[in-house]
Amino acid sequence: MKLLSFIFAICISISGASAYQMSSSNEYGTGDARNQNITVKCTTPTGHISTETCSLRRYAKCNGTDCSGWKEWRDLRNTTTTYSDWQSAADACCRAKGLR
Repeated sequence: MKLLSFIFAICISISGASAYQMSSSNEYGTGDARNQNITVKCTTPTGHISTETCSLRRYAKCNGTDCSGWKEWRDLRNTTTTYSDWQSAADACCRAKGLR
């Protein structure tokens, strides 16, 4: 098992890839009160799952009664920056914490 963790860590280091783990994904509300929340656990540089988490959210995009899309993803630590997908938001959040 330790060998697999070591190989996993080497692969991450070589590729520079992110390695976060989705912890939960929930959608709440209806209509213009609809939002989607995702929590991810970051990975340490050695390949272990960290206790550090990132919370991400997006809201329904509504014009009057038409709620046909979603606004961009936001990291709840810094809601001024937006991301096109939750993976980009998770990557930025984990890297800001010195993790992957």
